[in-house]
Amino acid sequence: MRRPLNFACENAVLAATLDEAAGSTGLLIVSGGNEIRSGAHRGMAMLAQRSAAAGHPVFRFDRRGIGDSDGDNGGYRSSGPDIAAALAAFREAAPQLTRVVAFGNCDAASALLLHQPLAVDGLILANPWTYEDDCGDEGEAEEPALPPASAIRSRYLTRLKDPKSLLRLVKGEIDLKKLARGLSAMRKKPAAPAFGSLAGELDATLAEMFCPVTILLATGDRTAQAFMEKLAPSLAHIEANAGSIRIERLASPSHSFAGKDGEWLAERILAALG
Repeated sequence: MRRPLNFACENAVLAATLDEAAGSTGLLIVSGGNEIRSGAHRGMAMLAQRSAAAGHPVFRFDRRGIGDSDGDNGGYRSSGPDIAAALAAFREAAPQLTRVVAFGNCDAASALLLHQPLAVDGLILANPWTYEDDCGDEGEAEEPALPPASAIRSRYLTRLKDPKSLLRLVKGEIDLKKLARGLSAMRKKPAAPAFGSLAGELDATLAEMFCPVTILLATGDRTAQAFMEKLAPSLAHIEANAGSIRIERLASPSHSFAGKDGEWLAERILAALG
């Protein structure tokens, strides 16, 4: 059963939705960008319905200044009080909870890291935002026109393995200067995130996390590509050393895991809920 409710956050009243279930592990969904709690194309509402059907209560909310909630929209960097108040309201509305796992996509994923410590028992972070500007409306990223260097290198590697591209090279149909720049970029080793940058903040927080963290990346999405580029050394260490942080990748360009990618997302979230 789904029911609406309200809760207080500082001087504002926030709107929320609880998908009820009997389980003791709940899912808190934090919306990204200026997306309302139903999500892009109602994706978060459908995810909540599926998770509740599997026995997990789900709490979604509109942060201050978004959707049906009062107050001013200060963006993801000021959403710490909203998330903390939502967690308290969730536990009050579903008193059987012994564990709460929080999920966020785009800058909501970044917010869940930036505002630590939070009273959660696990995090699920999808396509975390690492650009210095805010994520756009409906959780969709407003990235620079050019893809990250890692994406450019991947494209060049794919082309070099393609016989048709090699034939074009032999025929002189490929710009050798552009090819040389691409090959030069492939040789550069990823650097650590810049000190004081958003990526640096996320990297430092991940290094100190003690609760389980699942990172979900759509490898064709530029936001995910930027995250993989900027945190490459740390992600390589995480994948080489089994610990409390897990990384899972999906070959998809969908920032919000739309369409059939939603099934992959739901399966990973249910696995993290246990």
